[in-house]
Amino acid sequence: MQASEAYVGSEQHLDFYNRERQVDEMREILSRRLPAFYRAAYRHLGNAADAEDAVQDALLSAYKHLDQFRGQSQMSTWLTAIVTNSARMRLRRRPRHAALSLDERIGEEQEYSLSEMLAGSGPSPEDECRESELRGCVVKLAAQLSPPLRKTFQLRDLDGLTTNETAQILGVPDGTVKARLARARTKLKQLMCGRKAS
Repeated sequence: MQASEAYVGSEQHLDFYNRERQVDEMREILSRRLPAFYRAAYRHLGNAADAEDAVQDALLSAYKHLDQFRGQSQMSTWLTAIVTNSARMRLRRRPRHAALSLDERIGEEQEYSLSEMLAGSGPSPEDECRESELRGCVVKLAAQLSPPLRKTFQLRDLDGLTTNETAQILGVPDGTVKARLARARTKLKQLMCGRKAS
């Protein structure tokens, strides 16, 4: 009985000695190869913080399971495989699509957000629709104006010509264009108010 207990005791002493030797070997490898482990993880993840986390997780796992290292390869190869697997696992846990806040400030000096870049400076679709309906209504009501008022209003307000350009086309002085335009706008307001009342 004592012989078997002595054998078990010497086996435990041998395991402890092996463990200490493996821990020393692991420390020596880490002192030389730690930057290489970070680079290997970074190649998979593309993010320094995630690479650091993957390496840390891998080395902790390797230390916990150091007794599983059988010496069939070099310990540095075994550690590199664990780091690579850790990086791949972290990559699998990532969401498929990166989420980015539209309100996050970007640019060299954080001067604008994505929402500001994406938002068009033009009118919204609702504004365009409202403008189109209003323009259609004004065109219909302008048909009720006298020919000189209608033509002046068409050229100046609907076509966007200047007062001088409108005067040249109509062959009248600038003052006449301004007077006709004022009368046309007043008449259109009256027509629109009458339309709203009905």
